[in-house]
Amino acid sequence: MSQKRSADGRRRRGEDNRARIVAAMLEIIQEGEVSPSAEQVAERADVGLRTVFRHFSDMDSLYSEMSEAIEQMMQAAVDRPFKSADPRERVVELVARRAAVFEKIAPFKRASDALRHRSRFLEAGSERLVAALRMILVRELPPQVDPLTVETLDLLLSWESWARLRREQGLSPARARQVLEASVRRLLA
Repeated sequence: MSQKRSADGRRRRGEDNRARIVAAMLEIIQEGEVSPSAEQVAERADVGLRTVFRHFSDMDSLYSEMSEAIEQMMQAAVDRPFKSADPRERVVELVARRAAVFEKIAPFKRASDALRHRSRFLEAGSERLVAALRMILVRELPPQVDPLTVETLDLLLSWESWARLRREQGLSPARARQVLEASVRRLLA
């Protein structure tokens, strides 16, 4: 019986350490560090460096766990029903949804983009995000929208457009959303 309790205690500590490591990685990235080292993560999680690598054999496995947490944040926006029955207005609603999600995931997306060149996992995750965003857009568009408009809307409603409006153009989230909503309304008029 005491061996079972001891094993259960080790397992719980292991699970706790793993959760603290993931939380530490997310916190560090949220603070703006796009490429935290294993040492930084270990220090923030208050675990040894060996513990980090015992739970995560490489940084890709840590990115994988981090991505799951981010995908859960995004799923809530995807699952929420649209308010409007009009397809054009649902596309405008997509702007607001994406604005909220992009603001939440911005530090993580920037970190992912910075590290994509060294990680097949992050590259594949980026490709999945682009495909999912496009699929949602195409699903909500009125059927008579021409292919050129579809491509233009896909570009306008992308992470890259949002990031440019926010960072390079210095727009507030509300102003960036206004710009995109006005653009979508004009394209679909």
